[in-house]
Amino acid sequence: MSFRKFSSDADVIAFARQHSDLFTADESLQVEEIGDGNINFVYRVSGDSNSLIIKQALPYVRIIGEGWPLSQDRVRIEAEALQLEAKHCPDLVPRVYSYDAEQCAIVMEDIGAFENLRIVMVRRQKLPLLAEHLGRFLADTLFYTSDLYLDTYEKKSLVKGFINPDLCKISEELFFWDPYCDHERNSINEFIRADAEQLWQDNALKLEVARLKAKFLNQAEMLLHGDLHSGSVFANQSGTKIIDPEFAYVGPAGFDIGSIIGNYLLNVAGQANQSGDHVERSDYQQWLLEGVKTLWNTFEQRFLQHMQTETRDPSLQLDEYADWYMSELLADSLGYAGAEMIRRTIGLAHVLDLESIEDAERRADSERLALKLGQILIKQRSAFTGIDQAIDMLRQQLYCR
Repeated sequence: MSFRKFSSDADVIAFARQHSDLFTADESLQVEEIGDGNINFVYRVSGDSNSLIIKQALPYVRIIGEGWPLSQDRVRIEAEALQLEAKHCPDLVPRVYSYDAEQCAIVMEDIGAFENLRIVMVRRQKLPLLAEHLGRFLADTLFYTSDLYLDTYEKKSLVKGFINPDLCKISEELFFWDPYCDHERNSINEFIRADAEQLWQDNALKLEVARLKAKFLNQAEMLLHGDLHSGSVFANQSGTKIIDPEFAYVGPAGFDIGSIIGNYLLNVAGQANQSGDHVERSDYQQWLLEGVKTLWNTFEQRFLQHMQTETRDPSLQLDEYADWYMSELLADSLGYAGAEMIRRTIGLAHVLDLESIEDAERRADSERLALKLGQILIKQRSAFTGIDQAIDMLRQQLYCR
């Protein structure tokens, strides 16, 4: 049997029954297509008391068609990444029930009780456990897939298993190329066109972006989620679920950390011009900045504890090495956060945090703020001695507006 795209609800239901035991034989099932529809097909299959999610990958980008071919190996990578993440953080990822290599489809837990974090943030809802959960997820999934924990053979095998050129190429271009030139893929608000053109002429900025890109291309450090933005996080008052690691590959740890920090800060920029009471919006901006601090501090404390108690290589157990390592990692994380902010503002893939501001001129004000913060984080990333200093700088930029 060769690959066959699901062509009807009956196909999806038959696949769900074959690959899970959640439903009884006589149970009536319903199918709903969910997700953004840009790359893959995602279905929810529901019965009387249970439901599950099926994700099927096509051999091309769905929204473009066969003109943009894409390896279906990405669905294997996603399934294996979720299973590996579940070894270390089972409460923070959806459970994988089954993976079918021939049909390029994953059957997994329905996380319908959780809401998309980007939407939650736009409406200014505070989630008390979110930052701590994200910090724990990053500390555990990154440490346990690094040379700090794995032996040489385990680590090289991991790198080999997560070679992901098609998805990495998308990230390479959207993060580090398109936003820094007048690329046809870019989408730019006419009111910040001059700001974008000025950015394109900033060779000092582009040098730092090139340095970040070189690490992304060459530093096979830890297994990354690879696309850790607020659209890939679902959360509620009591829990968090991180989904969609189809971009997973072995790369620099700061890329994952910076990507999610950048999404916190994109919402900070958006709240400057979102609708609603100014005091409420300012209060939420401060909650977000404190969240970045909590996220990093949770990550740092837990990661250092892992280094001190579980690092297997004696040559990497020096306290001085740990101090140097965390300093470098903070700088990388801040730099990648800045890159995420810039690419989401003038690149191809924009975000609701900014796009939901209907008035283009008001949106431009938030976009300028995002560009300004992003450039500072990239250029000055090595100057910050700790997360508190970085947050103080961000607060100062808000107060000076």
